[in-house]
Amino acid sequence: MTSGHSHGYPHEHELEPQRGLPEALPSNERIVWQGSPSWVSLARHAFHVRKLVVYFAVIIAIRMANVLAEGGGLSKALVSALWLSLLAAVAIGILTAVAFLVARTTIYTITNRRVVMRIGIVLRVTFNLPFKRIASADLKKLSNNTGDIPLALMPEDQIAYLHLWPHARPWRFAKTEPMLRSVRNPEQVAATLTKAWSACVGGQAMVSPTIASTAEVRPEQVPSRASHADRVDGQSGDMRTA
Repeated sequence: MTSGHSHGYPHEHELEPQRGLPEALPSNERIVWQGSPSWVSLARHAFHVRKLVVYFAVIIAIRMANVLAEGGGLSKALVSALWLSLLAAVAIGILTAVAFLVARTTIYTITNRRVVMRIGIVLRVTFNLPFKRIASADLKKLSNNTGDIPLALMPEDQIAYLHLWPHARPWRFAKTEPMLRSVRNPEQVAATLTKAWSACVGGQAMVSPTIASTAEVRPEQVPSRASHADRVDGQSGDMRTA
């Protein structure tokens, strides 16, 4: 496991030889894209803050209606609504703050050989995903020019869902899919991933406007088993060449 400093904080990368990476890249590898989630999009789509606002608004309205129906009067209804509003503000504020911290401490990196995910607010973990271990990737466009890019791994590779969350495709528990979440300019990132993956693996890639399969792999294009250096790795400092 990697410990480090959060994105945006003073001296944030003093323990990283390269930003977002536990070790310097080999001489034959280079970064083609690097970015972090949009905290606004993360709050809305990963932590469902907007849905929570609607939920509390409905609960407060029902509570006020019940107080008025019982003859409590407008002042009593407003007091009742105030307490619920304070609870709602605390809950929404906490989730928004968590989304902000997740975005600040996350760095996604695409090189010409792999995808690297540096995640974690308190305990930093770096996941190394070589292109040879990525079977396919999808693109889901979200609002405000952001999107999610989930990565389907080869059948024998598995990362625990809780180790990845919220950087995992929702509801894929049996076969977890790491996900570049709420990235800005998602179509451009998907195109960059497609180009890098195709150049490395040698397969054909196809991208559709909404749900894009950025790395369609045929079984004969990638060996069914890989050497230890080619496997998905979640340990700190592991940047072995794929």
